[in-house]
Amino acid sequence: MLGWSTLTIPHCALSVHSLLRMRNSCSRLSVCVCLTHLVQLRKRDSLDWVASSGEGVDWLKSATMKVKVIPVLEDNYMYLIIEEHTREAVAVDVAVPKRLLEIAGREGVSLTTVLTTHHHWDHTRGNAELVHLQPGLAVMGADERICALTRRLAHGEEFQFGAIHMRCLLTPGHTSGHMCYFLWEDECLDPPALFSGDALSVAGCGWHLEDTAQQMYQSLTKTLGTLPPQTKVFCGHEHTLSNLEFAQKVEPCNNHVRAKLSWAQKRDDDDIPTVPSTLGEELLYNPFLRVTEDPVREFTGQVAPAQVLEVLCRERARFQLALEPPQPQVRALLALQWGLLSTPQEK
Repeated sequence: MLGWSTLTIPHCALSVHSLLRMRNSCSRLSVCVCLTHLVQLRKRDSLDWVASSGEGVDWLKSATMKVKVIPVLEDNYMYLIIEEHTREAVAVDVAVPKRLLEIAGREGVSLTTVLTTHHHWDHTRGNAELVHLQPGLAVMGADERICALTRRLAHGEEFQFGAIHMRCLLTPGHTSGHMCYFLWEDECLDPPALFSGDALSVAGCGWHLEDTAQQMYQSLTKTLGTLPPQTKVFCGHEHTLSNLEFAQKVEPCNNHVRAKLSWAQKRDDDDIPTVPSTLGEELLYNPFLRVTEDPVREFTGQVAPAQVLEVLCRERARFQLALEPPQPQVRALLALQWGLLSTPQEK
């Protein structure tokens, strides 16, 4: 078991999606899509990437913490966080448990804990099987609907494993019990990491709202938006291309959107994940974090930030429907929430 202990997070550290998923199911099956190319070691912006088929992707953040990015299902990510000194490991959003255990075995680490961001099936479906395969595993999250939950977390709880500190950040909006996890190391110049699930993604967010737009606004701008700008953002889905295409529709003159879209298209061609981004980058091109900017307000026809965000979520859903019409039952749920079966007003 991880050596979890309570600590006080340094004040300075906190200064500065796919379509609606079927929920409440732990057993729904989906196709597991993994990386298909062997990618040679490359370096970009001080990040070391190594990718190989079936093994996930390494992101070596420091001598202490390594994050293994594991593409699963249609477009999900699960993560393995390794404390390099103790060889302890924590998993985030387990969807394919046997694959996770295979990777943990190859890494030679002891998996002790699962952190779950929210209860949707594509983020929890592996919990029950994983607990069966590895009895005694701790499964943590903020929502009682999470499969195989052993400990319910609260906003602001802080833990430590090895030299890595973690703070739980409740971010309602996408779901009422959505929890993000902020990790950092004391006396370390390397940037902290945020595991944001569906609350925040590259150039987007989980635009289906279980809570109000005001709650989501608070989560995005007050809870996540005030983290250090160098924070590395590890999100729950590979939706970057469609998110950026929508962002370009919202802000067609935003050069940051244009440059990021070009970069993401190249990554997609090379079959390389687009995670992580940084919070500072997201503030430049993510429309859901730019709700007070004039071009975003003009696109939505609203001024109040929460109303801008609500219109963005509705327009993002409509944009996705146009790109990839979903199954009839999913479309019906989207229509029920957003009224998308009515004739949309073209922007």
